[in-house]
Amino acid sequence: MTTVDRPGAPADPQAVPVAPPAHPAPAGPQSAPAAPAGPHAGPTGPHAGPTGPHTGPAGPHAAAGPDGAAIWPAGVTYQPVEPDRFTRLVLRLHARAPRWAVPLAALGCVGVGMTYALLSDPTHSDPDARPTCLLKLLTGLDCPGCGGTRALWYVLHADLPAAARHHFLFVFALPFLAYLFVAWAGNRAFGWRLPELSLSPRVIGGFLALWFAFSVARNLPWAPFTALYV
Repeated sequence: MTTVDRPGAPADPQAVPVAPPAHPAPAGPQSAPAAPAGPHAGPTGPHAGPTGPHTGPAGPHAAAGPDGAAIWPAGVTYQPVEPDRFTRLVLRLHARAPRWAVPLAALGCVGVGMTYALLSDPTHSDPDARPTCLLKLLTGLDCPGCGGTRALWYVLHADLPAAARHHFLFVFALPFLAYLFVAWAGNRAFGWRLPELSLSPRVIGGFLALWFAFSVARNLPWAPFTALYV
């Protein structure tokens, strides 16, 4: 009997048929690593998140964005903070106040400062009279604001050269501050649409640098800087 006519061996009931791979992956450095075995395997197993089974990047029950970053814990709500009694009072008064109330209050603060300058007459007061500058009292140096009250007193008396002598930058900035206040108050109280004065961060930084240089120069002990000392 030939090999063809000989009956084949009976099939083993315990054997598992193995199908040949349809497209075997080529071996080499480009081949992907094999996935770990187990029903709940790691990154490529079923029901597994980026860092483990049922776990987001920031821990369990965390909502994740398209890129896998944690956004906010899912199902967690936070109660809003209740304002205190004083804050509620201020908000209630602000809601009921007319449009012109806030500009009027700001104008009242400016008026109080002008009244103090007029009544105290800082041009004839002693350097250590109260209230005084602590830096000038302790060190004898002019602070960046020294001379501002006297400059305001001279401005109110229409003596601009004397005002600039006591604080030049205050006199320089006063028209810009007045225009900003009028534009803001007019818009808030009456709806005026005055041209806006745009001050870029570079302009503000330049003014602060000039103020610092002025504060240093007025304390230098030789001429002509001694003329700036007040």
